[in-house]
Amino acid sequence: MTNEPNPQQRPAPQSAHQHENAPEQKPIAPRSALIAMVVVVLVFAVLGVSGMLSRRHNDRVLADSTTAAAVPTVIALPAKAGAPADSFMLPGNVTAYIDSPIYARTSGYLTHWYFDIGARVKKGALLADIATPEIDQQLAQAQADLGTAQANANNARTQSERYQGLVKSEAVSQQDTDTFVNQAASTAASVRSAQANVQRLRELQSFEKIYAPFDGVITARTIDTGQLIDPGAGKELFHLQGIQTLRVYTNVPQLYSSNVKIGSKIDMVFPEHPGQTFQGTLVHTANSIDPGSRTLLVEIDVDNRKAELLPGSLAQVRFKANATAPTFVIPAAALIFRTQGTQVATLTSDNKAHLVPVVIGQDDGATVQIVTGLQSSDRVIQDPPDSIIEGEKLNPQASPAQPATGGK
Repeated sequence: MTNEPNPQQRPAPQSAHQHENAPEQKPIAPRSALIAMVVVVLVFAVLGVSGMLSRRHNDRVLADSTTAAAVPTVIALPAKAGAPADSFMLPGNVTAYIDSPIYARTSGYLTHWYFDIGARVKKGALLADIATPEIDQQLAQAQADLGTAQANANNARTQSERYQGLVKSEAVSQQDTDTFVNQAASTAASVRSAQANVQRLRELQSFEKIYAPFDGVITARTIDTGQLIDPGAGKELFHLQGIQTLRVYTNVPQLYSSNVKIGSKIDMVFPEHPGQTFQGTLVHTANSIDPGSRTLLVEIDVDNRKAELLPGSLAQVRFKANATAPTFVIPAAALIFRTQGTQVATLTSDNKAHLVPVVIGQDDGATVQIVTGLQSSDRVIQDPPDSIIEGEKLNPQASPAQPATGGK
């Protein structure tokens, strides 16, 4: 039986014409995908670079705007010329004539205090009591030792006198006489030593009571009943100030130091006493110009028996001066009060802040007279920021009185 192929499984015969006209197959799909992928990558790259440039531009704009906003905007105007000054005002520090902390001289426990803050006391007034039982016992022992030393000294003196009388009749030897004479001298010295020890302990015992060393006011009390008092701790018990007379210290500029005369009367005003003028006497000067501030330290004493003024306050001291120097008038708001003294902020040609120390003359509340420190070419910042510093960059604002000028 012959295995012949199934006619249905045989491939259909192709004509030669059909074989010759069949189109050739080409790999088109991979090349198109590659081109599409390159296009997509390029698009994403362009978008990424564009986003980065946009963000960079926005960051630069934000930084520029932040920097511009951080520069304070100010108004700077030339100072108005004023009349020559015949007086000027200076700040003065008011202190008590006598200012003393009160310390303990002996150790013990505080049993009682008699005056609190604000109390007016006289010299010798009892302020507090301290219990010192150890000192009391030491004093009793020292007094007993003194009695023993005195008894021994009396006995030695008697023996010395007796032997000195007997040696003349040669009833005793000269050697024994010299021994008793020296013994009398030694015991006498022991008596003096014991007396000094008793006096020392009595002095310590006297420190159990704290007394006021002068007339004044108690301004501080740092102890209380039952508290341990240790003189080695350096803790003050009271603070006492004599305020019957007050000392006012101020620094006069070198320019006006020649006008300061000992004994001259000086007027002062205090913010807590508006419209009232107090008068003091210039009693001392340092007789030396401070090289740091170029000023002369002066002391003015003020009678305060009415207790109208308080130590620690601030006074405005008015000095008379020769009317020779030109002055300038500026708003009171242009003044800067810092530890360096009274200053005024001016605007330089390149729009930077320059702080200059000034001396004030007349002050009517709204405007002040500047005696020294300013020049006619200075542009004064009218209301300077509290944080203004030397050399700070500023943005001058145009005003009707003075247009702003750009920096060079």
